[in-house]
Amino acid sequence: MAASLIAVMAVGVSAVPVAHADDLKDKQRHVERELKGASKDLDESSAQLQKAAARLEAAQGQLSVAKTELATARGKVEVAQERDAEMQAELATAEAELAAAEAALAQGEVDRETQRQQVATTVADMYSEGDPELIAFSSLMDAESTEELTRRDGVRDVIVGQEARAYDELKAAEVLLEVQEQQVSDARDEVAAQREAAAEHLVLMQSLEADQQAAKDSVVSLVIERRDARVEARAARAKDLAKLAKLKKEQDRIEEMLRKRALAALRRARAQARSQSSGPTAGLLAHPVDGYVTSPFGYREHPIYHYWGLHDGVDFGGGCGTPLKAAAPGRVISSYWSGVYGNRLIIDNGALAGRGVATIYNHASSYNVGVGDQVAEGQVIGYEGDTGWSTGCHLHFTVMVNGQAVDPMNWF
Repeated sequence: MAASLIAVMAVGVSAVPVAHADDLKDKQRHVERELKGASKDLDESSAQLQKAAARLEAAQGQLSVAKTELATARGKVEVAQERDAEMQAELATAEAELAAAEAALAQGEVDRETQRQQVATTVADMYSEGDPELIAFSSLMDAESTEELTRRDGVRDVIVGQEARAYDELKAAEVLLEVQEQQVSDARDEVAAQREAAAEHLVLMQSLEADQQAAKDSVVSLVIERRDARVEARAARAKDLAKLAKLKKEQDRIEEMLRKRALAALRRARAQARSQSSGPTAGLLAHPVDGYVTSPFGYREHPIYHYWGLHDGVDFGGGCGTPLKAAAPGRVISSYWSGVYGNRLIIDNGALAGRGVATIYNHASSYNVGVGDQVAEGQVIGYEGDTGWSTGCHLHFTVMVNGQAVDPMNWF
């Protein structure tokens, strides 16, 4: 790219010996455009492979995200399952406490009823012969000595105490029963609360399990998508490699044809005593299009197939429909469709600086000259397009010298 820029700058300086400020700014902008566009490769593979590769890359990226989401969903479900087990244990405990409380309440009710029966029997027995207190008082009045009075007073206390104790025991049984009823009520409230919490957690569990299943389904779907995308990419790559193999044979044929034509042109040139200098070649060709360089000439690793190969021309941007111009006078010797280069045109420019030169135009939308036509330098011969392996309108311009591709920037 540096050599290309030096050549461009050299052309700019030589073309404008005394430049105005505006001209210099124009040339500065031109160089900046070349720097900006130098990293763009527009014709490295077929559109089908590019789409397949993009699909595969997208599927791989989405699968990575989906796997993370699945792991997160599984983690949430595991936490929820642990909490669910705890809540089930808490509910079981609450239900056991309720059952115990209800059993105690039932026993309390039996005990209270038994105590009531005992009180009723005791009181009935005591009153069957009259008022116990009056009987006891009468007994005291009949006492004939102090000792007998004391004895009969004790008997009275026993009789009256039996009634009091019977009522006290009944009251105690009723109080205990109230406590047991409250315990049952509290236990029922606790069970209800635990069941409500368990029901709410069940809804959460179902939601989390649904999220987990959706995440799992997404991973499965993306695995299938990645597999299909990989198959599609491999098929597209195989087709591209077949086209490249075909193109290699085509290039060998063209190079051999141009080599022979170059030798013939050189013989004619020698016969006419034309220069055979092998010195500098700059300035012998005109720019084929008004556009900036998007990809320079040279060897580099193919961005898709990763082989080391020659980018045998210079890519110029400019936009769809930009006129393509003959870089030098010559005759059109071939015009055809290439699966890689799209619409292709080859012009034999004859002998220039003692060498046989041909220029090749690729990816055009169309040409307005055909095989056998003689063209003049600067004549519009076609229009920039994106046919063949191309992701945007551009011109892939190749210069063949004695049948071999050379850097076109050294010839402008």
